[in-house]
Amino acid sequence: MNHLFSSLTRSFVGTLSRSRARRRSLGGLALVFSCAAIAWVGLAPGAQAKSEGNYRFTLEGRVVQVSDGDTFNMLVNGRTRRVRMASIDAPEVGKGREQPGQPFSQASRQALAALIAGKTVVARCYEEDRYGRSICDVPLSETETANQRMVAQGLAWANMEKRGQFLRDPRMPDLQRAARSQGLGIWSETDPVEPWRWRYQCWRQKQCAGQGD
Repeated sequence: MNHLFSSLTRSFVGTLSRSRARRRSLGGLALVFSCAAIAWVGLAPGAQAKSEGNYRFTLEGRVVQVSDGDTFNMLVNGRTRRVRMASIDAPEVGKGREQPGQPFSQASRQALAALIAGKTVVARCYEEDRYGRSICDVPLSETETANQRMVAQGLAWANMEKRGQFLRDPRMPDLQRAARSQGLGIWSETDPVEPWRWRYQCWRQKQCAGQGD
C-alpha cells in the first residue's frame, strides 16, 4: 500500500511539474510573438510614415516679415515669433559692409515673400535653436512645403552643413539635384557657394568672391 501511494504521489508531482513547465513555455512563446508583433508594427510602412515628421509643436499665425529665403517672423497670439525654415539654407542677404550678401539673396527673399508674406500659416516645428528661433516646416498643401518649393526653384540649398546634421526632410537632395540639372536660380552660377561656406569664408575669414546684394 505504501509503495502504491508513493508511486501515485510521484506520478502526480511529475504531471504537475510538466504542466507548469508547459505553461512557462507557452508564456515564453506568447511573449516572443508579442515582441515580434510590436517590432513588425513599428517597422510597418504606415507607422513609419506617421512618425516621419517628429514635430514637437506647431505655430499658427500671420507672417509679418520675411528677412531672407529661409527666415521670417510671424505673429502668434499677439507675440512675434522668429522662424528658421528646416532642412534648407538660402543665400545670405547682406548685413552691412563687413558682411556682404550672396548672389540671388534678394531673389530668394522675394520668392519666399511671394509664398507666405501676409498669409496665415501653420508652421510644424521640431525645436528651438540657441538663437530662440523655431525650426519648422511650412506646409503649402498636403503634399508640399515652402521649404521644398524654395529648393525646387533653385533659391535655397538642401542644408548639408556639418554633414547633413540639420537636414530633416530626406526629399531635399533629390529636389536640389533636379533644380541643379535645370540650371535654376543659384545653379545658373558656375560655382555657387553654399551659405554655410559663405558665412565662414567671407564673413569670418574676409575672403569674399562673387558678392551679390
